[in-house]
Amino acid sequence: MSAEIKGLNEECGVFGIWGHHEAPSVTYFGLHSLQHRGQEGAGICVTDGEKIDGHRNLGLLADVFKNGELDQLHGDGAIGHVRYATAGGKTLSNVQPMLFHFQDSSLALAHNGNLINARTLRRKLEREGAIFQSSSDTEVLAHLIQRGISDDFYDNLKAALCQVKGGFAYVLLTEDAMICALDPSGFRPLSIGKIGDAYVVASETCAFDVVGAEFVRDVEPGEMIVFDKDGMHIDHYRTDTQHAICSMEYVYFARPDSNIAGVNVHTARKRMGVSLAQEAPVEADMVIGVPDSSISAAIGYAEEAQLPYELGLIKNRYVARTFIQPSQELREQGVKMKLSAVSGVVKGKRVVMIDDSIVRGTTSNRIVKLLREAGAAEVHVRIASPPLKYPCFYGIDIQTRRELIAANYTVAEICEQIGADSLEYLSCDGLVEAIGRPFPAEKYGGITMAYFNGDYPTGLYDYEQEYLESLEESSLR
Repeated sequence: MSAEIKGLNEECGVFGIWGHHEAPSVTYFGLHSLQHRGQEGAGICVTDGEKIDGHRNLGLLADVFKNGELDQLHGDGAIGHVRYATAGGKTLSNVQPMLFHFQDSSLALAHNGNLINARTLRRKLEREGAIFQSSSDTEVLAHLIQRGISDDFYDNLKAALCQVKGGFAYVLLTEDAMICALDPSGFRPLSIGKIGDAYVVASETCAFDVVGAEFVRDVEPGEMIVFDKDGMHIDHYRTDTQHAICSMEYVYFARPDSNIAGVNVHTARKRMGVSLAQEAPVEADMVIGVPDSSISAAIGYAEEAQLPYELGLIKNRYVARTFIQPSQELREQGVKMKLSAVSGVVKGKRVVMIDDSIVRGTTSNRIVKLLREAGAAEVHVRIASPPLKYPCFYGIDIQTRRELIAANYTVAEICEQIGADSLEYLSCDGLVEAIGRPFPAEKYGGITMAYFNGDYPTGLYDYEQEYLESLEESSLR
């Protein structure tokens, strides 16, 4: 949790396996380890070499497959998806993998990310006669493939991948192959593993540990990799690429036991805490972390500051994520249901509260209030990332500056709004160095820092005008 108690959401997690006699079951377990990336819908598609079948529905993975649906899926190849909606609504038609049946073939498609030219492409396709069955940007790719001019499926797929822009990690399934592809900037993580002779693809390497797969390699930007009866075939649909991995994967989204571009997420977060303690020390009695994604940074801060790390906040793991809060009073109660401050730990103490980010500020205010109600003498808030000032267009559901408190208020003003005794953020340089510059020759070490400094590695296409308007609106505040 964290990121202001799930104030940010990433689009989804994808998983695929090829050449395994229990492909549907392995996919289920792989998706379960990726459930943190999406809780609104889930699905699995399988191929037996002749046809593709699948099941998908709204809800958590366990709920989607609770009535024996997994037993009805048979095949040696499978792909799966857990979804959070950044593009398209919360409807069954938008749940993935999407399955398309053509005259002489079928295609299943799972996508992690967000296409920044999907609206333009959709308008063009509709003018040409395409009929869309969903409001998701994922469906655009299928229409582009089917309208390809070549007789070869892979040529049409390459041409379609060159037309879509933004952040995408695709996993596709045909009757006789599984294909994965990554956008030219590599915004979203995607890795390949093996279980014996079977190949596995997943959004995070933590899924490999669960299913017993051995890591082979990361999918590189611009790559299109095919898995079929003859093994793995590495190809490229584009060669003009640059690494620009989403920094928020390290800060918040990924599980701490995952490795992204060879960097362990827990280790990176711990180094963020160390750097934060060096940049923003404070006289205090203890350090606590906001569960869960801030724990690693809190441990690093405590070790560097030579302060005890304590469990000052406890997360209730049995609160429904979709808890409805129709009034301010119930919203306050909702935070207390998700988190509890431990009075016996914090009472009378000067507390350093570590969080990974501040999005809108409302939840930070409530957590500080919880600690004060539990008797904390002082609450000093330290954020293990820079101020979140700019929207993301590559797969995070923050697409306007008006949603971001740091885009509209100074650090001192935010400190006053959340009720803290002090507030400090990690610097941009501190974050880059903590992650470790996985690609030393590239800008920021191949990491996207746009959310903090507005330096986007691509054009913004459909979002350009509204982004410029949001900049103007913020400047007028």
